[in-house]
Amino acid sequence: MAALGALVKKVWSVRRVLVLLCAPLALVPVLLSLPPKEGRCLYVILLMALYWCTEALPLAVTALLPIVLFPFLGILPSNKVCPQYFLDTNFLFLSGLIMASAIEEWNLHRRIALRVLMLVGVQPARLILGMMLTTSFLSMWLSNTASTAMMLPIANAILKSLFGEKDTSKNMNREHEEIQASLQQNKLYTVPTEMQFLASTEDKDLMEEKEVASDALSDLKKEEEYKTNIWKGFLISIPYAASIGGTATLTGTAPNLILLGQLKSYFPECDVVNFGSWFMFAFPLMLIFLLVGWLWISILYGGINLRGWRKKKSNIRVDAEARAREVIKEDYQKLGPTKFAEQAIFFFFCMFAIMLFSRDPKFIPGWASLFAPGFISDAVTGITIVIILFFFPSQKPSFRWWFDFKAPNTEMQPLLTWRKAQETVPWNIILLLGGGFAMAKGCEESGLSVWIGGRLHPLEGVPPPVAVILITIVIALFTEFASNTATIIIFLPVLAELAIRLKVNPLYLMIPGTIGCSYAFMLPVSTPPNSIAFSSGHLMVKDMARTGLLMNLMGVLLLSLAMNTWAKSIFQLGTFPAWANIHAENATSLLPAVENVTFTSSD
Repeated sequence: MAALGALVKKVWSVRRVLVLLCAPLALVPVLLSLPPKEGRCLYVILLMALYWCTEALPLAVTALLPIVLFPFLGILPSNKVCPQYFLDTNFLFLSGLIMASAIEEWNLHRRIALRVLMLVGVQPARLILGMMLTTSFLSMWLSNTASTAMMLPIANAILKSLFGEKDTSKNMNREHEEIQASLQQNKLYTVPTEMQFLASTEDKDLMEEKEVASDALSDLKKEEEYKTNIWKGFLISIPYAASIGGTATLTGTAPNLILLGQLKSYFPECDVVNFGSWFMFAFPLMLIFLLVGWLWISILYGGINLRGWRKKKSNIRVDAEARAREVIKEDYQKLGPTKFAEQAIFFFFCMFAIMLFSRDPKFIPGWASLFAPGFISDAVTGITIVIILFFFPSQKPSFRWWFDFKAPNTEMQPLLTWRKAQETVPWNIILLLGGGFAMAKGCEESGLSVWIGGRLHPLEGVPPPVAVILITIVIALFTEFASNTATIIIFLPVLAELAIRLKVNPLYLMIPGTIGCSYAFMLPVSTPPNSIAFSSGHLMVKDMARTGLLMNLMGVLLLSLAMNTWAKSIFQLGTFPAWANIHAENATSLLPAVENVTFTSSD
């Protein structure tokens, strides 16, 4: 038995190598059972999916496999694969990452966070709301992981000021022992009969003391349970808000940009999705989900007590809230007065958001209409703003310096240096996006997407609203165990073809799939923000599963509501668009040839 255990440990230690070597062999039947070109493309996609799900290779390295495998297997030449890694969508995402790097460099995000917390108040429910609003806002522009990593230390500092260190169980046991000792000391003693009346009076007093001590112990347990629940509510709300907030902007999370890139690959004529139109759709959805999620977390973890909301707060809680208020105020004061660099970053950040939103908002002509049609994209806008960060001064310019010959001749420091951008920008995400776009291009050029579409006949009878709910549920569950970026790369081509078969606007299925892969709340391994919060040691898996299950359900229902209401007018989802019809006609013309090849190869 010991030998078997040792063998299992050895196999587990080399599991990645085993997957790396065995997966290509296990997928060989795919090459034999499909038409040649489609089979080779599906082989590469399944291989990459296995590597992504098991992390046999780093995610970014797996994303580079199309550069090697597509040319060798005759799927795509390298001059068509390599450009997919640097589409304008990648540069839009890069501009968002660089802007986030500049914001973090000058601590503007921390100032915004502490200011919001000062405004919302220090009652637990209000603080949870403030934490969620701040984290979601930051996550719209920074990465979800960075937003969570920044907000958790602030939350911990506030919690410690409210409740002290998280070793209160020891304090409770010590206080419990003290109370028990006091109960043992209050014993009844025999007294002379002539003192019977006085003794009976003392008995009553001693019994009352016992009842008071017992009530104190009960109250202590309730207070300890309240503290533990509030602590959990704080910690669990932050990663959830980061995941929700990332869906509100195109640059907020990688899956949103993968949708944009694959739309341009599959449907080049589709121009209805840009930064402005996405924001108009996703921002209201984010706000509604945040409000509903806040209510659920606050009710579940005691931030809102529906039964005791009229009760007066104890002096202990009043004092704790006063301490929390002082902690927030003290942290804010440590930042000092607002620096010139922070003001400059805030100005360019606002310009970044406004120009992206107003480039082509669809409901009115945007500023891009002043230029040649098709020349200005969101990437052009984003890169224009972030380039300024590399030469705009971080210190307030002074004209007196030119005439003061004694002033030090130090070199001007820009708002952001390239060295800092190299260190803080997660370049691996750019490669991951490129791998997804290369995969989509391979599916299109090889005819695999058409082949998949031909196998979706059983789903043609599914009502589109039901399809939206089913797709969101399936993808949300899948991404609980796999990277959301890898998940959406795998599913989007299938959703595009399914929409063609159902004769509905492809966006009606692709948008719920994209947002659904950000709604992973149930497990610590689902997202990096979940893992960061779980690593604090104050949350258990059952806490995340219990809270996240209803969060997943609410996300699915709210997303379905959004797709069937305001999204219809924003993206014209009520009709089958001409840009999708062109793709459908091309697919139909190719389908008989594919079916003939399939029939011939099966003989």
